Formats: sequence, C-alpha cells, structure tokens
Amino acid sequence: MAIKLPNPQAVRAQAMRILRPATKWGRVTSWLGVMCILLWTADILGSNVGGWAAFTTVIFLFLAVVLFCRWGYRPLMWRLRNRLFVTYLFIGVMPILLLLLMGGMASYLFAGQFATYVAVSDLHSELQHLQAANDSLAAQLFPLEDSGKLSEHVAGEFTRASDERFPQRTVSVWRGAQGFVLSTAGQLLATQPAKLPGFISGDFTGFVVDQGVLHLRAIKLQRPGSRQLVLVSDVPITPALLQPTSARLGRVSFLPISSVGDNPHNQVDAGLVPLRAHSFDAELYFGTFFDVVDWQSGKKEVSAIGVITRPSMLYATLFATLGDRALLGRDILLAVAVFFGVIEFVALFIGFRLSRSMTASVAELYQATEHVNRGDLTHRIRLGGRDQMAALGHSFNSMTGSLAKLIEEQKEKQRLENELSIAYEVQELLFPRQVTDLPTLEVHGLCVPARTVSGDYYDFIPLGSDRLVLAVGDISGKGISAALLMATVHAFVRAYSLEPEMALLPASLGYGSEEDPRMYYRGDGSAESQMAPAMLMTTLNYQLYRSTPAAKYATMFLGLYDAKARVLTYCNAGHLPPFILRATGEVTKLAVNGTVVGLFSGVTYDESTLVMQPGDIFIAYSDGVTEPENEFGEFGEERLVDLIHEHRDKPLARITQIVAGAVADWIGGVEQPDDITVVLARCTDASTSRT
Repeated sequence: MAIKLPNPQAVRAQAMRILRPATKWGRVTSWLGVMCILLWTADILGSNVGGWAAFTTVIFLFLAVVLFCRWGYRPLMWRLRNRLFVTYLFIGVMPILLLLLMGGMASYLFAGQFATYVAVSDLHSELQHLQAANDSLAAQLFPLEDSGKLSEHVAGEFTRASDERFPQRTVSVWRGAQGFVLSTAGQLLATQPAKLPGFISGDFTGFVVDQGVLHLRAIKLQRPGSRQLVLVSDVPITPALLQPTSARLGRVSFLPISSVGDNPHNQVDAGLVPLRAHSFDAELYFGTFFDVVDWQSGKKEVSAIGVITRPSMLYATLFATLGDRALLGRDILLAVAVFFGVIEFVALFIGFRLSRSMTASVAELYQATEHVNRGDLTHRIRLGGRDQMAALGHSFNSMTGSLAKLIEEQKEKQRLENELSIAYEVQELLFPRQVTDLPTLEVHGLCVPARTVSGDYYDFIPLGSDRLVLAVGDISGKGISAALLMATVHAFVRAYSLEPEMALLPASLGYGSEEDPRMYYRGDGSAESQMAPAMLMTTLNYQLYRSTPAAKYATMFLGLYDAKARVLTYCNAGHLPPFILRATGEVTKLAVNGTVVGLFSGVTYDESTLVMQPGDIFIAYSDGVTEPENEFGEFGEERLVDLIHEHRDKPLARITQIVAGAVADWIGGVEQPDDITVVLARCTDASTSRT
C-alpha cells in the first residue's frame, strides 16, 4: 500500500495558521507566549519578575492547551475509527478509572480513619486504665479516711502498691482544704497540689489541657460527713505513653490547638516513619480532631492528632489476629486485580478489532458516496458478511439504483412540467386579455387555477358595438383533461357566437324535424345578427355529447347583453346561479334553464331575460369560490355577495382580486381544492362607462 505524503502547500498553510492565527483566542495565546519568553529572559538577567513570569506561563499553558484541543479535535475526530476508540475509552475505560479513583479515595479515607481510630482508641484505653487504677486506689483510701486512719505515709504505701502501668503518674489527695502530692513510687512530694477548678463537682475522667500540655486525668470524689476527700490521678501525654501506638502505626503526633500560638513545643511526637516494605508502600498522612477540656475554665476545646504511616503497617495492624495467614488475603486481592486487568485488556482488544471491522465498512461506504457525488451511480459496494454493515451496503446499492431510476423519472417529470407550462401559457391566451367595455357595461373576469392548468372557463365575446356574449363554465374534473375540454368549449362557443349560421345545422341534425332550430335564431341575416343563448347552448350540448367521453360534461352560463336596451338574455345549463346585485342593494338570483351540457343527448334549453339598471352588478362564479371550507364552514354565497357589496364602488379588477384573496385567506395554509373563477359585469350610464 502506497504511503500518501502530505501536501506541501497544506503544511505551509498550517504553519502560517499557527504563526499568524486568525482567531482572537490564537492571537492572545501567541502574545502571552512572547510575553512569557520576555519575562523569563528578564528574570534570568537579574530582574525580579519570576512571580509574574510563572503566573503568565500558567495562563499561557491553559490557553495553549485549549487552543491545541480545538485545533486537533476536528482532524482527530473526523475518522469514525478514532471516534469509536474515544467512545470506547469513555464508555469502557473511563468508568473503570473513575471506579479505581473512587476506590482509592475511599481506601485512603478508610485508612486514615483506621489509623486515627487506632491512635485515639489506644489513648482512650490508657485513660480507662488510669480511671480503673484511680478507682482502685480510692476504694482503699476512702475507708481509711472514714475511720480516721488515713495519713500521708499510709497513702504513699497504698499508691506504691497500686497499678504500676503508669510510671509517670502523679496522685494528688485533697482532704478538705489541705492536700498533698504523691508520685507513682508513693513518695511524698513537696509541691503543693493545684486547687481543683470550680467545674469539678463529682467524678471526672477525660483528656485535659493544663497550661498548654495534654494530660490524662481521673478524679474520684467522696464527702464523708462534713469533709470532702478528692483523689486525682494525672498522667501527661508523652512519647513514652504513645510508644505502643507508634510501634503499630508509625509516627504519631498530638497537639493542643489552643496552645499553638503560645507554645508550639507542646506538640507530642512519638515513633518514626517505618521503612518502605515494597515499591508501592508510600507514606500516608492522616489527621483528625478530638475533644479535650481546658482545666482552668472547664470549656471544651479541640486537639489534633496526626499519623504518618504506610499501607504495610496498616495492613499488619488490621490483620494482626491472622498472623502469617494475613499474606494470603493480600495475595488473593492481587490475583483478583490481575484477573480483572487481563479481562479489561482483552475487552479493549476485542473492541478495537470490532471497531476496525466497522470502520472498514464505513470507509468503503464513504468511497462509494464519493463516486455518487461525482455522478457515478453505477458504483456498487462489495458485500461480505451478514451483519448490519452488510445490510447497510446492500441498502446503499439499492439506493444508488433507485437514485438512477429517480433521476430518469425526474427528467420525465421535468419534461411533463415543461409541457404543462406551455399548456398554461396557451390557456392564458384563451382567456380574454383586453375587453372593450360596451357603452353601458363594463366587465372583468379572474381565474385562479388549483393546478397548473384550469378546468374553469369564462369569455367575453363582443358582437359589434352594442352586444356582448358572456360565457362562464366549469368543466368536470381537473388538470390536463379538464383544460383540453375547456379549450374545446372555448372554440365551440367562439365559433358559434361569431357565426350563428354554423349552429343551425348541428342543431337540426340533433333534434330532427320536431323543432325548427331557426326558431331560436334572431336576426335578419346581417353581420350583427346573433343566435339566441338557448340555441347556442343546444348546439354546444350536441357537439360535446358527440365528441367527449361519457363521463365528461360541463356546466355553462351563456348570456347576451344588449347595450342599447340594457337587456340581458341568458341560458343557464346547470351552472351555479349568478346574482344580480342591484344598485338599491337588492340581490336577485338568476334562474337555471336546464341540465349540464355534454352528458345527455337531445336536451333542449330555455332562456330568460332581465333588464339591468345603472349600478347593477352581474356576479357569476364557480364552485371553487363558495365551497372551500375551514373550521367555520363553507365560504358561501352570502359571504361572496356581502364582500362584493362592500367594495362595489371599486374597479371590477380590484373587486375580483379582493374576492380571490378572501377565499385564499378562508382556506388558510391547505392546498387550494378547486379552481377559483369570478366574472363581474357592471351596468353604467353611457356617459360614465369605465374600461
């Protein structure tokens, strides 16, 4: 496998980014690095700036570590293998390290508590022995006092015969206001015993601080008759007293905290730190506090105890009862630790091998995506194994095949969309663009298709200077089929409106001799002669029935407006009835004269006539205006009429835009369900006609 050498330009660019960083963090780190060099140089040359140099160096190292992590994170974590390895470290290794750390901390705390517990327990044991010796001596002296036979010589004899555990014990005897001091040897000392403090009102045993020195002190008190007899045993805490404890632990120190400021030499140290038993037998430092009583005030104070020992000493003390068998427990613990370590390394090796198998598959998948990125959809991944990665490779191969098919389908869809776009442009040309209003009528129409092309139809066909055909229709269905049928209807209506004689022959063929189609024809044969709307509707039904499938039909409204008489003659074939919004505000709904066109053969149609007054507005619409729904119901005819009535004085083009916008707002964010078509015609005076 060839070794890929780094790109020299990339190396040069990386070096420039390090020397001239672009980020603020990098620039600050660089400035601090230069400052550290200057400060340390000045300190070496004799300037006393070592403290500032050290402080600046610490900040520089912190910023440099953060910058290095930010710089190395992306290239290091880009590869999935590195991510999996780091993830395994955090999931598998880090918890073990944390458990080991927690176990070490717990062991350290346990060892400290154990060491200080041993020291304090030994001291309490000495205090209990002192109390027992004092109580035993009191049991011998108090009966002699009751019988009047107690003397200093007799007290000394009994003291000498008492417990010899404490060679440094001092015994004081108070008889009322008189007292004397005896040594452990039973000899009378010339020193006058100190007076008892006021807080002593009964027996007492405890640790006391007397003039900054720690003592073990036990007091036994008796009041025979009117006199009081007090026996006080006192042992100072000395290295000799702590020798048994230090022999088991190491160096043991006691210090009354209240005496640190007055006399630091009151600290009592005993023993030496034991020698290292093995390489891991490190020194351990522990300390704790215990309560003592100030002899002068009787208040509780705090004293400290410190222990310096080694794990081997603590282990020997803890398992002293096992003797030589204590080493067996240590060996078992070591064997368990080695076993767990082997398991951890085996798990690490297995995890590494599994990660390599996964990352190899991911690397091959990445190379395959590079082929796809270059447009090569023929590349396939070699499949091996039956695991999830193999399934992923199979899915990728299937995906690339599907992508190739999808691209072909997309190209075909794009071709269809281009054709639809052309169809839309052609259909837009079918709708009337510029309509010259008649002297007493202005018209305007608007169609908003639900899809690219529309199945709704409207047209304004001028017949001379004073007549106009208004056509509004709705083709069944949507999309291309409806648009094609709409174009057919448009052609028929235009042809038969402009050439009425052409409608007579199809009508006569369709209805035989029962009715003479000329009865519908109005005119004298001149250019301005025009067929009646009913005749035109009959002819249209005949043609659509013959030329369209059985399921195709259309609703149609045809009207002929005479500008001189202001008369609208119309025929409605199943279309939604238009409205006449009178200038007075009255609303009139026009009649329906027959069924839809193109669905049945042999259908005849009637026609109706109405007279329009200046200010009246003719309103024709499709079901895409009134039938859209939301949570409040349908848009409805009433809302349509009210909206037009509110804006009736505005231009018709503006009114149609307002209606279309209101329907869109009513629908909301959902897809437009049907084509929206609105046709308006306003009757005006001849002098105020608007275009």
